[in-house]
Amino acid sequence: MARLIIAALEMAGHRVELASELRSFTPTPAAEPRAEIAAKAQEEIDRLLSKWRDEPPPDLWFTYHPYYKTPDMIGPRVAARLGIAYVTAEASYGRRHDESGWGDNQRLVADAVRQAAVNLCFTERDRAGLADAIPEGRYERFLPFIDTAPFGPVIEAHAPHRLITVAMLRRGDKFDSYVMLARALELIRDRDWTLTVIGDGPMRAEVRALFSTFGDARISWLGERTTPQIAEALRAGGIYVWPGCGEAYGLAYLEAQAAGLPVVAQATAGVPEVVMDEVTGLLTPDGDLRAYADAIARLLDDDRERQAMAKAAHRFVHEERSLTAASARLETILRKHLGETYYER
Repeated sequence: MARLIIAALEMAGHRVELASELRSFTPTPAAEPRAEIAAKAQEEIDRLLSKWRDEPPPDLWFTYHPYYKTPDMIGPRVAARLGIAYVTAEASYGRRHDESGWGDNQRLVADAVRQAAVNLCFTERDRAGLADAIPEGRYERFLPFIDTAPFGPVIEAHAPHRLITVAMLRRGDKFDSYVMLARALELIRDRDWTLTVIGDGPMRAEVRALFSTFGDARISWLGERTTPQIAEALRAGGIYVWPGCGEAYGLAYLEAQAAGLPVVAQATAGVPEVVMDEVTGLLTPDGDLRAYADAIARLLDDDRERQAMAKAAHRFVHEERSLTAASARLETILRKHLGETYYER
């Protein structure tokens, strides 16, 4: 997503420079690693301020995804010292973390959000959480998007009963989604379908074991693939299936729809931000295994509905969630909050 934002800024005529590669992530709120990162952040601040004493400073500092485990420890201070605008994208704040040892990092996130000329919110859940905790912040919805170029024009599905999913094979929410998908397919074992899985990861053996009863004739494991290869595989599929347990939003859903595939997912977390229920796919209640299996069966059984959703999905992403559309939206937001004076520099 960060690379896509850079591309959107560059498409709008901005020159983007990666200011620092310091990673502020800590897996726990222990004081020692946070103090170590704070010291490194100060070194980066000193380096950048020295650099920009000798050459023209930037006009804007842009930070992607500050949250309680990765607060921005550089940008707010550099922006304040240089007197330039500060902007965040996909910042998040959860009050539950205040009482679990992350209070200091949460305060850093909150201070950055208050300082920002605007905070771009990818989901309504993130916007509501920020507005509740930091009501004085300035927020704009900036919906998830992708570069649609690799996915081409809409085509008639070569194999309408070929289910396909793209996801890493790792523990946590991803594994939970694979568990749910395997159980749902067991409920519709008698239907005509095959499943193609793209992705790899440390839980490879465990994920494959979930689908072992179906046999090699029904399940194809393609492993890790490049973006062009993924686009080609999606365009050869029929229905994109991924429950989306705990998904922030899931760019893979947008990629599948850009390739002309309807989606079957759960109406959970940020998934409704990227799939239009009953238009570009079907979203079922969170945790309802039977409803999820029935939704897949519905599209397998009704080719006319599947085709209508496929065309709507392609149109939705290529017209509303493309890099071009996002670049124009981003430019509108920046002009609104930074003013024309910023653009006249």
